[in-house]
Amino acid sequence: MTQEETFYIGYITKTKGLKGEVQLFFEYDEPGLLDLDVVFAAINGKMVPFFVSSYKLQNNNTGNFYFDDIDHIDKAQPLVKKKIYLPLTKMPDRSDEDFHYNDLKGFMVSDENKGELGEIIEVNEYPQQFVATVLYKGTEIMFPLNEDMIVEIDEEEETLLVDLPEGLLDIYLSN
Repeated sequence: MTQEETFYIGYITKTKGLKGEVQLFFEYDEPGLLDLDVVFAAINGKMVPFFVSSYKLQNNNTGNFYFDDIDHIDKAQPLVKKKIYLPLTKMPDRSDEDFHYNDLKGFMVSDENKGELGEIIEVNEYPQQFVATVLYKGTEIMFPLNEDMIVEIDEEEETLLVDLPEGLLDIYLSN
């Protein structure tokens, strides 16, 4: 399994107790919809499978997990801060009305003042917000995807109109 065949759901925040239990922080919108019988951790550039023996979801976007063969805190400790993924085949179906910022990858971005910027090559989800990466004049620029920046999303034309803060592009281009 490669990372391209998976989608990101969250990361291990800490161990709990001495019996190998770990806490997973979900950055996926609706963890209750996920099939969590096996998850993949990104370790040294490889997708390593972990079979879930039991788990309990919490109300605060976390879940407590036990994995097969991880029966002691010393075995669980190396998983802390590892990103966790599921295979794309396990991505929950969404209705056509559901639109997520991740869907903007591949959209063409234009700024109200600077004109066309380029295609969104990556959308990253951070705890506070989503961030788009665009290749503009040979330089990767990043900007947050939020209601303050986005003027219009045209799903049919796959375009995004934004109003970036004054000077944001200059920060990237001044190097």
